[in-house]
Formats: sequence, C-alpha cells, structure tokens
Amino acid sequence: MRSELMDSFLAQTQDIVPTIGFSIEKFKTSRYLSFTVFDMSGQGRYRNLWEHYYKEGQAIIFVIDSSDKLRMVVAKEELDTLLNHPDVKHRRLPILFFANKMDLRDAISSVKVSQLLSLENIKDKPWHICASDALKGEGLQEGVDWLQDQIQATKT
Repeated sequence: MRSELMDSFLAQTQDIVPTIGFSIEKFKTSRYLSFTVFDMSGQGRYRNLWEHYYKEGQAIIFVIDSSDKLRMVVAKEELDTLLNHPDVKHRRLPILFFANKMDLRDAISSVKVSQLLSLENIKDKPWHICASDALKGEGLQEGVDWLQDQIQATKT
C-alpha cells in the first residue's frame, strides 16, 4: 500500500490508506531526475528499518502529519535520531519536510511545525519545509522542485 504523498506524486487515483510496512517506488520528476522512494511508514515497529537506507540516500523527505499535535514530539525524537545517525550526521543531505494534511481543520501551520521540530537548529544540511495537502497535490511540486535543485547542485 502506498502513502497518500507517494500516490499524489504518482498521480494515481485510488483509495488512499496509511502505509502498512513499507513500499518501494520508482518515478521520474523530470527528464533529468528520477527517484527511488522508500516509504518506510512512521509506525514504531518499522522505524528500525529506516537506517538500512541512509548510506545510499541522496536526500531525505520527512513527512509530518500537521494535524496530529500529540505525535509531534515523536516526530521530533525520530528526526533527532535520524540526524545523529553516523550515515547521515556528517553528510550534507538535503532534507525536505512536508507539513502534510493542511486540509484538516486542526492542522498547525508549517511555521509552527518548523518551530516544534526545531528546524532552525539544522545548520549543516540544506532543508526546506512545505505546507502540503497530498490528497489534492498542493505543495508537493514546490517541494520536489526544491529537492531537485538541491540534488542537482550536489552533483555539479
């Protein structure tokens, strides 16, 4: 099963459900850039799988449920763990944050998400946060464009 974010990227129309386990998808965003996305799910029992993909990764996309204020602390802890992992810590990997589910009434702004995750403390990696609504595709192109620019800049 795919996440709603990945489905929106792939422009598929189907019932969207939360990721169970993990999935791997390949897709092109332009004629110059293709992605292999490892949708690793945020479920606790799958988080230990994330680190197996850090070494080969060229970027990180971190999706936050902006309407789930209770899990924001968990997201912050997972982000800190990721940033301190030996395969990530000393690399200048770009990190794209999607403050997702902005369509929901109780969603907090991307600025507030940024504050709660202390993104201003990330000094050694380029990062960007986009407000998004993956169901409608809003905010996704902005994020992918930024990420594409960052990845191309590291290759030159």
